[in-house]
Amino acid sequence: MSWKYAFSLSKQEVKDATPPGTVRLVAHDPTDVEHHHDAIVKFPIPSADPADPLNWPAWRKAAVLFVASLYAFVANYCSSTIAPALQLWFTTFPNEPKPFSKLTQLIAVNILMLGAANLWWVPLSNWAGRRPILLVATLLMTLCGIGGAAADTVAPALVGDVYFVDEQGRAMAIYTVMLSCGSIVGGIAGGYIGFRLGWAYLFWVSVALSAACFLGVFFLVPETLYDRPAPPVQPSTPSESGEKKEVEANHDEETRAETYRPFTFPRSLTFGPIRGNLVSLFIQPWRTLALPGTWVVMLQYAGLVGGVITISIIGAQLVSMPPYTWGAHTGLINIGGIIGALLGCVYTYVLSDLLLRNRAKHDKHGLSEPEDRLPAVFFPLTLATCGFFIFGFCGQYPGENRWVGLQFGYGMIAFGLMQAPSIGFNYLFDSYGRLAPDCFVVVTILRSVIAFAWTFFVSDWIQLRGAAEVFGILGMLMGIFGLLTVPLWLFGKRMRIARAYSN
Repeated sequence: MSWKYAFSLSKQEVKDATPPGTVRLVAHDPTDVEHHHDAIVKFPIPSADPADPLNWPAWRKAAVLFVASLYAFVANYCSSTIAPALQLWFTTFPNEPKPFSKLTQLIAVNILMLGAANLWWVPLSNWAGRRPILLVATLLMTLCGIGGAAADTVAPALVGDVYFVDEQGRAMAIYTVMLSCGSIVGGIAGGYIGFRLGWAYLFWVSVALSAACFLGVFFLVPETLYDRPAPPVQPSTPSESGEKKEVEANHDEETRAETYRPFTFPRSLTFGPIRGNLVSLFIQPWRTLALPGTWVVMLQYAGLVGGVITISIIGAQLVSMPPYTWGAHTGLINIGGIIGALLGCVYTYVLSDLLLRNRAKHDKHGLSEPEDRLPAVFFPLTLATCGFFIFGFCGQYPGENRWVGLQFGYGMIAFGLMQAPSIGFNYLFDSYGRLAPDCFVVVTILRSVIAFAWTFFVSDWIQLRGAAEVFGILGMLMGIFGLLTVPLWLFGKRMRIARAYSN
């Protein structure tokens, strides 16, 4: 009934509706008809408590973003560093010969558990808070790769906790480039570390990096999960001076000083209260499968991550054979991926929040919609789809200079990968609010299942049918997943209205 109601509304009724996710981002100056001097409305509206993450100074927010990004980088670095060093198995363990397709399962199982472990990391972080769970996860990562799973879910939740809506896109772009570059840098460094220092040093380096993450969380990441009261009033409009100002909730300094304790460094090391029912929190992520945005982000993220992981494994194998025979340099196949990821970061950093602000500026009420971010993904997803075809063709028909095509194809896919967590996760933040971390759970679990399936059998599949067929099919699937953005862009607000109506 709720869906029927939402899709029966006229375009004007939909435009005027304010379901969850639709927020007032711009305050128009009533004396300025052309809206040249609009004010950015800060949302969510912070409380007067200095412990509220939205009130933290810029340096503390930057420190939280740095640690979250470092954690994402290290978790993916540790996962991928073994791929280019698999060639060493035969000399390191001569009494245990294994076919290459069997060795790739070491990576496949790790990928699977990096997603599946979020079955408990996110519910526990919603129950006990972000800080204690990140401390446990990063400490565990020094011993076992499963501790890196929270980097895909709890770490990006920090961004939603500490940044305003109009700042989250740029923050997520920084987080995402570190997330993406972790696996790519690991793919490059693993070959050199393994060949020059030995197999064991792959893991000792990972231990050291994981320990750095633990120390970063301990000293620089306070508890970010904060129960904020509903805002009492709307922010004010710009002053008559005509200068663009950021409108924030009025904070009475005397009241703050009398009512709240100062947020000191010792206080930042403490934990927050226990929240909610743990059993209910473990069930809640699966309820987000009813949200269309979860499926779109999940399928696109799975397709891109599966492609990048497949290339990091198969690419190293391709360039280790004639006519390339790169040997210890096989990890350099990832250079194209780094360039693509960095360019994708610039693209996302510039466009994600800019599109949101511009659409709100041209709305008569200054409203922004989560769907306003989505046009930014069309070009990257198209580019990534083409990248699959290019890599597959060059992998099928090797030649003296075909490695350039492999690099270009990889770079195009990495460029597209930047958009899935950056713009996709921001869409989930904007649309579903506190449910976003639960959305991340099913996104990362099913992403890992799909990526696991690809890496588990892709080596044998390529040996049997060739790279062109395999990457051609992956490219076709990526194209289909990318097209799912169109109905979400056109009808996403109606879907949010239907959800609000049913609730």
